[in-house]
Amino acid sequence: MDTVVKKLLHESGGTYAEEAGIPLKDQPAALFKLLVLANLLSARISSDIAVAAARELFAAGGGTPHGMSELTWQERVDALGRGHYVRYDESTATRLGEVAEIVQDKYKGDLRRLAVQSGRDPEKAAELLREFPGIGPTGVDIFCREAQSMWPWLRPYIDSQVRKGAERLGLPTDTRGLASTVPDKDLGRLTAALVRVARDKKLADTVKAA
Repeated sequence: MDTVVKKLLHESGGTYAEEAGIPLKDQPAALFKLLVLANLLSARISSDIAVAAARELFAAGGGTPHGMSELTWQERVDALGRGHYVRYDESTATRLGEVAEIVQDKYKGDLRRLAVQSGRDPEKAAELLREFPGIGPTGVDIFCREAQSMWPWLRPYIDSQVRKGAERLGLPTDTRGLASTVPDKDLGRLTAALVRVARDKKLADTVKAA
């Protein structure tokens, strides 16, 4: 099992947040960027395109709630287009503007206030996250999987996609058993890697070959 996990982490890289250039830090900008990324990843579109679109939005100035609000709708559409996020570009551009407004109005621009308002309870945090346009159960799972690297109180966050990847590799599918295969600090990387395995049989076969 140790060999499989080591091979998995080596083959699959880091978290989706890291791919998008988001530092895994409990800071306002990083948490907002992660919320944007979760929104983009929630659509039926490849993760590579969602990550590329996030990078374009951040490069255009949309890496903070204020910055996202300052972008015009067309500027958001154009940034999404540069990332090839074209099927959902117009509706997503609208949603991201609404998300930025909620973060500013309800959380004063700082999603650490969401952690406080939830009492650092994962179920309550999920309820608050679902108040954002574009964030449903899938978006909550994406955000919390990645945010457990920043918010230790979410650990271990193991959802159905992670369990699917674990099953493919013959790893434990129960929360405690799977979480015990890596140090707590690596849970975000492990869950991201297992989601990739769940979506990519070729990657699963490569890891199992170890």
